[in-house]
Amino acid sequence: MLRPPFMAKLTVNDLNLQGKRVFTRVDYNVPMEKTGSAMVINDDTRIRATLPTLIALIEKGARIVLASHLGRPKGERVASMSLRPVADKLAELLGQPVAFADDCVGEIAQVAINNLQNGEMLLLENVRYHSCEEANGSDFAEQLAANVDVFVNDAFGAAHRAHASTAGIAEVITARGGQCAAGLLMERELQFLGEELDAPDKPFVVILGGAKVSDKIKVIDRLIEKADTILIGGAMAYTFKLALGKSVGNSLVEPDKVDIAQAALDKAAERGVEFLLPNDNLISQMNDGAWANPVLNSAEDIPDGREGVDIGPATAARYAEAITGAKTILWNGPMGIFEDARFAKGTMAVAVAVAAATGAGAVSIIGGGDSVKALNQNGLAGQVTFMSTGGGASLEFLEGNELPGVAALSEK
Repeated sequence: MLRPPFMAKLTVNDLNLQGKRVFTRVDYNVPMEKTGSAMVINDDTRIRATLPTLIALIEKGARIVLASHLGRPKGERVASMSLRPVADKLAELLGQPVAFADDCVGEIAQVAINNLQNGEMLLLENVRYHSCEEANGSDFAEQLAANVDVFVNDAFGAAHRAHASTAGIAEVITARGGQCAAGLLMERELQFLGEELDAPDKPFVVILGGAKVSDKIKVIDRLIEKADTILIGGAMAYTFKLALGKSVGNSLVEPDKVDIAQAALDKAAERGVEFLLPNDNLISQMNDGAWANPVLNSAEDIPDGREGVDIGPATAARYAEAITGAKTILWNGPMGIFEDARFAKGTMAVAVAVAAATGAGAVSIIGGGDSVKALNQNGLAGQVTFMSTGGGASLEFLEGNELPGVAALSEK
């Protein structure tokens, strides 16, 4: 899956950064909620993931300029999407001050950058307050690059977007002879999602969940070529069930993707890949906008008026058994609507099994998003090998697509 040039990119470790102004693109698109009059960060996983890179930059004597997006302000200044709370959290985690600039370009940014000393850090305001960011405007990229010497990209979660702060700025700095390098998080993302899965130790078990087959069919198609076992959960399982002629009640399905699902099942059978679908489910129904009357369904078919909301205990046990003994595990997507505690048991059973297999020597790679959230909720995050910070970026990379934010970096 990995194309060798990806691992031939410059990294932070290759650079002499003493006294250099280093524009460091991070992914601080973290969940927040309003508490009183303040925005409070709910999950600082993405911030913590960048700490090794930031510490390396500090130790190298760089003058560190951090940039990120937050939410979708669509080119407007939206107070609830300001990165100011992130600067405070980052200062707390690093144990040193983190300056904050109220804009990412212009005089405000220029003055703040010029005030930096070696080892000091500045966080710029949300780059998406400017519509030119997502449009990858060349003038905006020039403005971002105007006061810096080196570009470091540690935002794997945004690397699949050709935006001004992920790709455009790299082109500007490269054109003037500057260096563009991967951060340590970016390097690890490429290593685990690329190198480790390019030639995985066997048995290789893939666990895929989530809502739609269409979101992951390209990943499934590629992984069938390498996996020994594929476990399917979440609503996407019901499209596969529909392909097998089963009744799925009111479950979320994609009837127009049945042929694609059947083709995946056929390909797995041809290659001798064990392709497991749920054989029991927790089913429920919507009543006045809320889930009501959840019951266990052990039949192959789901009755009309009911929806599958989680894998059942028999499936969870069967999946846990398949995970036991694996040498490489890739997990992307929950087994059900795990945000509701009543429908979280299947996802949690998988999380426990993945952690146990890791403890027994497996390499476990968690493909971002809800799977990471599930591990965090159960205190198991430290018991897996690697948790990706990229949602869509992880999927695109696993599909074999070129990521603009990586392609723009300098070769070694």
